[in-house]
Amino acid sequence: MQKNAPAEIVAWFTLFILSLIWGSSFILIKKALIAFEPAVVGTLRLVISGMVFIPVLVVTRKNIDWKKWPIFAAVGLTGTGIPAYMYAIAQTEISSSVSGLLNSMTPIFTLLLGLIFFNGLFSKFKLAGVLLGFSGAASLLLLSKESAIGGKPLYGLLVVVGTMCYGTSVNMVKRYFQDVNPIQISAVSFGFVAIPATFFLFFSSFFTQLKTESHALFSLGAVALLSIMGTVAASIIFFKLVQNTNAVFASTVAYLMPVVALGWGMVDGEIISIFHLFSLILILTGVYLIKKE
Repeated sequence: MQKNAPAEIVAWFTLFILSLIWGSSFILIKKALIAFEPAVVGTLRLVISGMVFIPVLVVTRKNIDWKKWPIFAAVGLTGTGIPAYMYAIAQTEISSSVSGLLNSMTPIFTLLLGLIFFNGLFSKFKLAGVLLGFSGAASLLLLSKESAIGGKPLYGLLVVVGTMCYGTSVNMVKRYFQDVNPIQISAVSFGFVAIPATFFLFFSSFFTQLKTESHALFSLGAVALLSIMGTVAASIIFFKLVQNTNAVFASTVAYLMPVVALGWGMVDGEIISIFHLFSLILILTGVYLIKKE
């Protein structure tokens, strides 16, 4: 990343703020799941985010290149649509801190998908990084005891699917929307996933749970905060960071996110062991190596 000093400082500061916002997403998902089913949590996340972006769509609709609607839809589906459900379902069986650790795989999938589909460059360091990253994730999923991971370890594979989606979205934004306003990217892409999600919400258990669950308002507040900050605001910041730097640098928000996630997990009484830290070190060492050169 070739930048002058002030611009580089801004880039790293932005990365730090983004990590704080996204690192808190996992504990918010956990709190949202107290009252709502995972499908409802994922749907609410999309619907609330879409509602926030309605004014942007109305104001900028004439400036949008609607010929690129399939790409906008793909960015919305991979950047938020699929992950919103994957993480919610996964956290019914794994802890929020483990979900945050596995999320560190995002830069690795960003690299791999960039190599396969977007003509990225490979090297021995990147190969070593990929292998280490997958080793860390595999050890966390396959060797953890259920008491340490918070439930059934294989549910963590849903988080891995989510990171693959994020890696796809990052590469598409960098390739196809380099010069598009990041707010516009977010508004249009979220619009494509929010519309079907809104219809689904009316046929879900949301309204029943809102009336019957004693913690419904608390969980609704958690998912609203997750949507507005962790989805809307963070996505705008992230897309802008991708434009100003590059896809792999922006995705290294995963360096700091798991630290925040672990911190929230400890505060909430989750089990944090040396084994978790060992797996995290493997993954983040892999992330470091794929950035080398």
